[in-house]
Amino acid sequence: MDHAFDYNELAAAGISPILDVAGRPQLSASAQSAFEAGNATSPDYEAASTSHRLGLWGLSGSGPNAALSGPVNTLRARCRTLVRNNAVIAGGVDSLVANLVGTDISPRWELKNNALKERIQELWTDSQEELDAAGIYDFYGMTEQVARALPDAGECLARFRPRRMADNLLVPLQVQLLEADHLDASFDSVNPDNGNEIRMGIEWNKIGQRTAYHLFREHPGERYAYSSAYAGERVRVPASEVLHVFRPMRIGQARGCPWLSSVITKAYEIDQIQDAVLVRQKVANLFAMFVKNTGNTQTGATAAWPGNMPKSTTTSKPVVPVLSPGLSVRLKDGEDVQFSTPPDVGDNYQDLIKQELRFIARGMGIMYEQLSGDLEGVTFSSIRAGVNEFRRLCEMLQVRILVYQWCRPVVRRWLDAAVLSGALAIPDYTENRRIYWRVKWHPDGWNYVDPVKDRLAEQMDVRNGVQSRTAVVAKRGNDIERVDNEQAADQARADSLGLVHDTDPRKTAKSGLMQLAETESLREENK
Repeated sequence: MDHAFDYNELAAAGISPILDVAGRPQLSASAQSAFEAGNATSPDYEAASTSHRLGLWGLSGSGPNAALSGPVNTLRARCRTLVRNNAVIAGGVDSLVANLVGTDISPRWELKNNALKERIQELWTDSQEELDAAGIYDFYGMTEQVARALPDAGECLARFRPRRMADNLLVPLQVQLLEADHLDASFDSVNPDNGNEIRMGIEWNKIGQRTAYHLFREHPGERYAYSSAYAGERVRVPASEVLHVFRPMRIGQARGCPWLSSVITKAYEIDQIQDAVLVRQKVANLFAMFVKNTGNTQTGATAAWPGNMPKSTTTSKPVVPVLSPGLSVRLKDGEDVQFSTPPDVGDNYQDLIKQELRFIARGMGIMYEQLSGDLEGVTFSSIRAGVNEFRRLCEMLQVRILVYQWCRPVVRRWLDAAVLSGALAIPDYTENRRIYWRVKWHPDGWNYVDPVKDRLAEQMDVRNGVQSRTAVVAKRGNDIERVDNEQAADQARADSLGLVHDTDPRKTAKSGLMQLAETESLREENK
């Protein structure tokens, strides 16, 4: 069954039609089959119908990479424009990044040898400040930059940069962050040296593994502002030297899609609505008065400000005044002024904006209150439910993306470089590499929604054996051994000075009463 399709109808449905030899738009075989099935019979699923209600909407059968390779540059550019120019979106991104990263996502080695663990931890603490090849951030600041690239670019690249011993780094390794633009999404080819296929700038071997990234030496967006001998030149970098951080939303997806993509249209249109309302109010308040002449023959209008009315001038063309607050306009005889009267925004303007911002916040994965800063009408139960849901999402993104794709490989490569350079002496490292790679990652702890109740709940869990002190301390972004050492040091210092604090459970009860004194009294009574 043949069917004639209208090009505009297909485009409006988000489908890129295929043109036949006669230049007529045709659907792909799968889409045409779906259309014919929907029109020939009544489908079992109403959503599969191609009747007038749904038409051709959503019939694109593009694969995960075919759907992304064409529009990704446009999506990325528009998302970045939103972040630059839309205060609401910029604030929402800041909130998302702050919750994903906080002050740090720090490693804690899980080793039985406490002395060696301390040496590794101390070296990491000192040398992570030198990891940034640009010399701007420490490792935790780089983590923020990686997270910040995901909402507007969808992905971030990092390249390992081994250094010479003469560079005087504690560990001869640095990491260079690169924007996703360095990896050309339109570069599809075949490597003539090994026959590997190159898709979207990534080279794949015969069994579907990433073997190399073909990266621009210079950011392609800089070539129009700065002249460079490397403009447009690509370099093949082995995949083992590159980290590619992104969130795949479909199986087989090779590149990241900007997280803001689903809210671009709404954010843009809401911005236009708000601008229109502001301009309308601004224009309405510009004019102060109109002066109508009755004794001369001016051919045009002149504008003046109160207290400084210029003399009349005769011109063959109408004078168009520049609008400004308090403007006075002199009209010629017989002329009058009429203004367009667009409808007012109405009483539902605020509700409309709120509802649309809620959609945008949902698309960004954050709460409306975080996006807008509007806490009107918020109750404790509602904000707690929203915070718990948001934090669950953040925890997933922290573990699956930031830790697995970024933090984990950087620390492993750093540990290799530290041992090879002699910065760390671990004789059995080669044989037991996996043991030394066992690292627990501790994100910055969340603030309590209800500090008293939350702390009491944690205390009950520990006392009832539901969770350990180690788990509770880890949730706060700290290390149990560090906490214990600090507590021991505090207690020893207090004992040496003869101090008794009501926070010391060894000597005081929860109410602050001296337990030691009560114990001594009981002993005396029992003698």
